[in-house]
Amino acid sequence: MPYRICKIFEVESGHQLSKHPGACRFPHGHSRQVEVILEADELDSQDMVCDFKTLKNLLSGFIDQFDHSLCLNSEDPNLATWKEKYPDRILVFAGEDPTTEVMARMIYREIRRRLDEALESSGDQPYPLRQKVRLAKVRVTETRTSWAEYYE
Repeated sequence: MPYRICKIFEVESGHQLSKHPGACRFPHGHSRQVEVILEADELDSQDMVCDFKTLKNLLSGFIDQFDHSLCLNSEDPNLATWKEKYPDRILVFAGEDPTTEVMARMIYREIRRRLDEALESSGDQPYPLRQKVRLAKVRVTETRTSWAEYYE
């Protein structure tokens, strides 16, 4: 059984689900938690899977882009208007509604890419990442009672 750790990032983010038949087709926001879960079969020399600071350093800039942003489908007919009005606060999802499930998958894949990059250059880092550390899953909470997770 592997050891697991979880680092939680909190963001306030909005989205609009243009394919949705109900009220979610209108812009609305959520207080989201993004949970990043890493695992390893053994602990490192400091008795950790990895230092939480490693995850914070690796991901804070990426996760921060969601904070106070509006996530939209690239096919949303009002995308140009939103981008003109708030050019730095719009996140576009190519051909998909930015549901919590889609966000979890997108975040998982970006974190995996960043972890792979960090593994290649971690030798000279103050908080190195070991080769044996794996991304287990990402969970994105939409409300107090609703979440989606993604893993491969």
